Formats: sequence, C-alpha cells, structure tokens
Amino acid sequence: MADVVTGDAVVVEVQIAQLPVRALSAMIDVGVMFVCYILGIILALAAQPDLDDALVAAFVVIFTVLVLLGYPVIFETATRGRSLGKMAMGLRVVSDDGGPERFRQALFRALAAVVEIWIFFGGPAVICSLLSSKGKRIGDVFAGTVVISERGPKLEPPPVMPPALAWWASSLQLSGLRPETAQMARQFLSRQTQLNPQVRDQMAHRITGEVVAQIAPPPPPGVPPQYVLAAVLAERHRRELMRLRPAQPAGPPPPMPQHPPMPQPPSPQAPPQVGPEPGGFAPPG
Repeated sequence: MADVVTGDAVVVEVQIAQLPVRALSAMIDVGVMFVCYILGIILALAAQPDLDDALVAAFVVIFTVLVLLGYPVIFETATRGRSLGKMAMGLRVVSDDGGPERFRQALFRALAAVVEIWIFFGGPAVICSLLSSKGKRIGDVFAGTVVISERGPKLEPPPVMPPALAWWASSLQLSGLRPETAQMARQFLSRQTQLNPQVRDQMAHRITGEVVAQIAPPPPPGVPPQYVLAAVLAERHRRELMRLRPAQPAGPPPPMPQHPPMPQPPSPQAPPQVGPEPGGFAPPG
C-alpha cells in the first residue's frame, strides 16, 4: 500500500501493482502487439505484391513505430491508463497525484519502453521496479506515473477517537511512529472481530507494545489496547489532514466576548452627622 496525495490535498491509500502481475500484463500486451504487427505486414505485402524493396523497408519501419508507440499511447490515453493487458489484470496507470494518465505521460512511458523493454528485454524495467518503493520502472519515473491495482481489498475508514483518550492523544509525539507499524495496527483493528478471542488479545497487546514504544507519552494505565490503537491512529489521521489542509487567509481578529459588568461592592455608609438636638441643646464636643 502507498499514500497518494491528490491535488485537493486528500490522502488516498492505493495498492501498488506487484511486479509479477505487471509482468503478466506486459506479456499480454506484447502478444497482442506481435499478432497485430504480423497481420499488418502480411496484409500490406499481399495487397501490394509489386512494391520495391525501399518502399517495403519504409513501410516496415513506419508500421513498427506505430505498433510500438501507437498501441500503448492510444489505448492508455483513451481508456485513462489501461491497455488490454492491464484490463485483463485489473491494473491502471495513474499520475503521482492520483489523477488520470495524460497523453504526455503515456508518450513518455511508451518511448522509455522501447529502450528498457524492447531493446534490453525488460532488464532495466525489472531492476528499477525492484529498487523503487512504488514499483516504478524507468518510464514511470520520467513520466511521473505509478501503476496501481484496482482489485485490491477496500480498507476500512480510520478509527474513531475514543472520547476519554482525546486529551492524551492531543499531546502525543507521533514523529517516531513508523508507517508500517501504523498500517499493521490499522489492519488489526479492521479485522479483530474475525479473530479468535485469545489470538485477538495476544495480537492486541503485542501490536500495542510496538506502537507505544514509538510514541510518547505512554497511555494512561488500565486502558484496553484496542482503545490505545484507535486513539493513536485517529490522532495521526487528524494531524495528516491538518498538515495537508491549505492555510486559511489571515483575517481580522474575532471580537472579544462581552462580559457582563462586574457588580460594584456597596459603598460604606457615612457615619451619621451629629447635630443639635431639639430645644437648642448640643452635646459637649
């Protein structure tokens, strides 16, 4: 599996076509091209038996170029990355951003195939595919394409964040979490209901131990391992989407909330003024 980032900043997980499947697809295409080439030459020579050697040689060269370049370019452009062999094996050529293959990319792949497949009998293509993490041959590298399998198993959506662990997941350091470990945890969560309970518990503790060893801080004590895995994967998916989401333009700061006025403490009462009592008597000062 591999992650493909589309032009809309969406991460799509696709299944890379394996080398044996691609080789079988190429053999089907080579067989079709060879049959078309032989039939075309036979029909052309039968229709014009009086052609001189120069015209015959020119026709053979032109027809050879049309078969080697025209067949893959026309088919892959018209069908959005599928030749007859790829249709039979469930493969498709897509751009590195997940979009459909374009005419320019199909032409680059066909030109490279003349050298790496037809002249050197596929040796450079096999070596490059084995060295590439996405199984790319030389034509794919120059064209910016990748061959994917459309018959792969459909993956489950990312797990939901357990509400009780959201505070812990937000503080995680996930830079040390390896992609293969995260993929293993995701596959376990999607298939845990199909496992024997004893085997499921053993796998849950083993996979959780590997995940916890690659993150920090450790989970709270007593949390079931399935919840730990779900929290880590949900937080990893959320951060990946936040990283790929385009930045929002800076705008005016939001208005400050209006708080109700604080009640004023009651003012102390002034001492009563002592005045003259009725009758003209005033107390001594």
